[in-house]
Amino acid sequence: MSTRRGLLAAIPALAAAALALPTAAEAQSVTLSFGPPPPPPYARPVPPPRRGYVWAPGHYRWNGRRHVWVEGQWIRERRGRHYREPQWVERDGRWGYYPGRWDR
Repeated sequence: MSTRRGLLAAIPALAAAALALPTAAEAQSVTLSFGPPPPPPYARPVPPPRRGYVWAPGHYRWNGRRHVWVEGQWIRERRGRHYREPQWVERDGRWGYYPGRWDR
């Protein structure tokens, strides 16, 4: 039982490490797969535009045991790049999380 607890305790740390290793510009695709689907997103109004920033909408992330809502935020714009917002995609009955990233 302690081995199982150790493995379960390591999941959030491993997930955080997987997200932290590649920079947003270098990462082609970092995907984390989970069984349960995320809940529907909250309907939040988008704030007025802010010069030099891109709005990253709120989304659910997985904390190792459940989905947790992350509020939207302003991210400093990167010239020559397009921000792709985080998304959940279902494949073969499992849900994959694609974190937000900057594409060329």
